[in-house]
Amino acid sequence: MAGVKDYVNSRVGDNREQIEHHVREILKLVGEDVEREGLLETPARVTRMYEEIFGGYEVDPRDVLGVTFEENHEELVIVKDIVYYSQCEHHMAPFFGKVHIGYIPSGKIAGLSKLARLVEAVTRRLQVQERITSQIADIMDEVLKPQGVMVVVEGEHLCMCARGIKKPGSKTVTSAVRGTFRTEAASRAEFLSLIKE
Repeated sequence: MAGVKDYVNSRVGDNREQIEHHVREILKLVGEDVEREGLLETPARVTRMYEEIFGGYEVDPRDVLGVTFEENHEELVIVKDIVYYSQCEHHMAPFFGKVHIGYIPSGKIAGLSKLARLVEAVTRRLQVQERITSQIADIMDEVLKPQGVMVVVEGEHLCMCARGIKKPGSKTVTSAVRGTFRTEAASRAEFLSLIKE
């Protein structure tokens, strides 16, 4: 994803040989011929993919917000349509979508790109959408101590679209609300209205 720091899971690299062996074994167990030309490099490719898609394990998401700035702005700040890709911890199947983050600062702001980095750090690991939503809100609340935080996450889950119930195109929407967004319906409505535009 251009413009977002690439996190790489070094533990995968350290265990490359074992992971490749196990991928090869899984391929055999599902009935594949691991000597077939198209599968010869698959264990190595899967391992390299794991380095990337599980890169979130290498970073403490709280550290991602980095340097904050003292700023008198006490109105709503929104970064919307942050695209994410994650892996369902129940099926190890991909899910993906968009994250919308809004907060009302109380004297401290973060660089806007840091919010996209926070999303990457939280989503690049085995996850569930509900936890992603809460973790982003909790970290924003803990690090920035804003007046309020609201996070909405939209997701399309292949474990639901491509298997099981098989309902492609269905979306899951989760939200987390902290601080003044809990008590002020007008702030919630403003956030929801702006992310729809």
